[in-house]
Amino acid sequence: MKQKQQLEKWRQLFTTITTAKLITRKQFLQWSGLGSLGLVTALVGCDIFKKQTSISVAKPKYILSKDKVLGLPLWMVEFETVTVNENGTVIKRNSNNQAKLFKEDLGNNVTLEMVAIPSGNFMMGSPGREGKEDEHPQHEVTVKSFFMGKYPITQGQWRRVAALPKVKRDLKANPSRFKGDNRPVETVSWYDAVEFCSRLSKYTNREYRLPSEAEWEYACRAGTTTPFHFGETITTELANYAGNKTYASEPKGKERNQTTDVGIFPPNGFGLYDMHGNVGEWCQDNWLSNYIRAPTDGSAWLNKNDISAILRGGSWYHFPSYCRSASRFNLNKEVRGSHYKIVGFRVVCGLGKILP
Repeated sequence: MKQKQQLEKWRQLFTTITTAKLITRKQFLQWSGLGSLGLVTALVGCDIFKKQTSISVAKPKYILSKDKVLGLPLWMVEFETVTVNENGTVIKRNSNNQAKLFKEDLGNNVTLEMVAIPSGNFMMGSPGREGKEDEHPQHEVTVKSFFMGKYPITQGQWRRVAALPKVKRDLKANPSRFKGDNRPVETVSWYDAVEFCSRLSKYTNREYRLPSEAEWEYACRAGTTTPFHFGETITTELANYAGNKTYASEPKGKERNQTTDVGIFPPNGFGLYDMHGNVGEWCQDNWLSNYIRAPTDGSAWLNKNDISAILRGGSWYHFPSYCRSASRFNLNKEVRGSHYKIVGFRVVCGLGKILP
């Protein structure tokens, strides 16, 4: 019993000092005098040497309701979510989640699922010392209900809408670097995304647009206050990001170096997928260096003379810290005409917004 307790102390000490990068494994070996065999014995089960484990959830269940919204049938979806601790270990599963959505028919068996996001209040930005200066001050925002795309816009959906009549600008049919009908469209500018929304609005007679930054974060958090809607951290079994870096005490994971099909990772509490990683997502707003002047009603911050733009969610290329719910960035002082293989978007539709 005494030896077991001593080994446990070694494990805890090793985890603490190496995670904090105060000492290397080789230095620990020399300093401890354990010897290689003793070190292996002492460190069996130590989190820093564990591999990320596969995390799966139950397949969503769709139930067609008798109700309609915006003239379309309303579906009820039952789905499962997971919560992880700072080690990336699942500590909670909730299989009682429900969401409402409608399906927009784009033709050729291509649909766009729009999930109902309820109205509410939330604290936007990062608390205390979390995050960067541009994520402060944390402030309360009131958001009205709306519908948001269940996934980032896919390449299959993009091609259908890009084939519709032009509104203001031309759209390439296949702009993405990483090809796949169910992969998110990328290498599209803010102006391209707005044109997509304009064409979709005209085709459906419903108003589609990019989300405001506040709507995006509210939808991503889905009632959570942790750095990620999954909890204290993420793993590459939960999202597509640069897994060679860690956020908390989770093990390092995969580096995919490309986008992945949408919807292969677990959803958040609102039933939205890929809110962390895969592709950064355009928002309506111009860039603000902090939240001192930010709107508190969920609307976008817009300046007619400003061509800056905001990206949310991080991407397959980014470290996990850039994929947090509150993280916001504008690459190289992002302008709306920029095209990057890490950037896509998702759309929103306002309740009751039917065009004349």
